[in-house]
Amino acid sequence: MIQGHPTSGAEADRDCPVPLATLGEIYRAEPEDLPDLLDALPVQTRAKLAGYLYAKSHTHKLGLVVARTCGKDDLVKALGEIGAVVHGQAHLPPPKPVQAAPAAPQARKISLGGSGAKRSFD
Repeated sequence: MIQGHPTSGAEADRDCPVPLATLGEIYRAEPEDLPDLLDALPVQTRAKLAGYLYAKSHTHKLGLVVARTCGKDDLVKALGEIGAVVHGQAHLPPPKPVQAAPAAPQARKISLGGSGAKRSFD
């Protein structure tokens, strides 16, 4: 039987610009440790990594974090024109939290049953 996937362990994606171990460290890093890990990478490797992570839905936000450590020119050189887009998105201000709309005043209930006084027709 021929298997279509490796059985001896995880392999890095061929497009990933860093070794699998480095990618794992970056993925699992605490926010305060991430700058030191990224500073150890050459800027062009960082820019390629930003594009690699940005392109995947589950690492998109991490790609933007990595892109913040790169200059626009570096991202464009590594990624082409999409590098300018990634740079722009990475430097957008964080979205404002959505606030719940104030509760509308409760309308008074109106009864069509009449008032408390009943008229008698004798």
